[in-house]
Parts: sequence; C-alpha cells; structure tokens
Amino acid sequence: MADEEKQDDKMSRRRFIRNSGYVAGGAIGGGILGTFIGTNFLDDTENRSQENNSTNYNRALKFFTRRSDFQILSAASERIYPKDELGPGAIELGAPYFIDHELAGSYGNNEREYIKGPFFEGTEYQGFQTPLKRNAIFMAGIRELENQSKSKHDKFFVDLEGEQQDEILKKFENDEVKLKHVSSAYFFDLLRSATLSGTYADPLYGGNADMQGWKMKDFPGSQMSYINRIGSEEFIEVEPKSLGDHQS
Repeated sequence: MADEEKQDDKMSRRRFIRNSGYVAGGAIGGGILGTFIGTNFLDDTENRSQENNSTNYNRALKFFTRRSDFQILSAASERIYPKDELGPGAIELGAPYFIDHELAGSYGNNEREYIKGPFFEGTEYQGFQTPLKRNAIFMAGIRELENQSKSKHDKFFVDLEGEQQDEILKKFENDEVKLKHVSSAYFFDLLRSATLSGTYADPLYGGNADMQGWKMKDFPGSQMSYINRIGSEEFIEVEPKSLGDHQS
C-alpha cells in the first residue's frame, strides 16, 4: 500500500494535464507556488523571464488596458499550468501574453465567424452558444473571478493562496458560477485551452518563452527539413527552432 501511495505522489502535473480537465497547482508538486502568486510574484517572474530570455518575444500588452485584469489572468493560468520540478509554468513561459495577443486579434473578435442570433442551448456536440465575443467572455470571467474572491475571502484573487484560487476555478469548471450570456464552464474551457496553447505555441506568438514548452517534451518545433534523419531507427534529439529563427 505504501508503494502505491509513493507511486501516486510521483505523478507529474504534465501527466495530470493529459488525464484531467483541471490542474490544481496546489495539489501537484506539493503546492510549489502556494501564496507566492501575487502582484510582486508576477512582476518578479516576468523580470526573471526577460533576463533569462535574450530574444524576449513580444511582451507588450495588446488587449488588456488594466494591469490588474492581466494579473488575474496570469494567476489563473499559472494554477492551470503551474511551475514544478519538470519546468516553468504558464507565467514564466509567457502564456498570459499569448492569450492577451489572441484576444486582441481575430480569435478574440470571432472574425469570420457567425455570431448573430438566435441563440439556443446547444448540444454537447454544438458547444455553448453566446452573443459574446471571446474577448468579452474572458473579461466577464476574469471580473467574476475577482468578485468571487472578494465575496468569499475578502481578498484580491492574486492575493489568495493557491488552494483558494483552485477552489474558485473549480466552481467555474463545474458551472457553479453565474455569468451573463455565457456559462462559467465555457469560460473555463476557453481559459484552459488558451493557457495550453500559449504554453506550446510557437514563441513568435508571445508564449512558450525560449521554446521551454517544446524542450520539456523534446519537440523539435519548426524545422525546415528532416530529410537527413528520416532513415534513423533511433530517437534523435533535435534542437528546437521557432518560426522566428527562419526569418532573414
């Protein structure tokens, strides 16, 4: 029995991400971040990331006009993809900047998508139907994360302990929070998907700083060709390359 418990303790958060809809950072890796996710932690993490990343891909905000909203997004994304012994988390990888840039562009504005009514409750195959654009959904969700935090704990979301942030995020995932024109579960699904995209997307788009997301998975990134490696019967480690590496 002790051996089984020991084996369970070794389950990494990357495996947990693959097997579960929600990743509670406080439950994986012994609560590595704990109470350290806050204004100062976010600023310090960004500074360290920029110091260690000579390329420093596009870290200017394009959508968020209030820094506090961006910090709530950052704290929530870090709970979904937390830093642990295997590598950096969402904040250090720049996933919040990736999300910010996406919300300012065609993804956030639902360009080339039909978003007019009538709106009905969709089936599980149709997804949620809403008159809100994705960037409006994110704003509604982020503001409600703050409301839930102040209502339950009388604190800002970024000042909560990791387990408290997890508790609030879990309520969103379970659709226990009421939002206008959209379900809280749908917001959580968008947040989780965007966080993982920012973790593994090409660094050209603002996330995956220094290709660390790829390096944790031995993913080669955007290689020009594999012609000299196709015939190999052994696994070949390839230094990853970003789309930006191919620009003249």
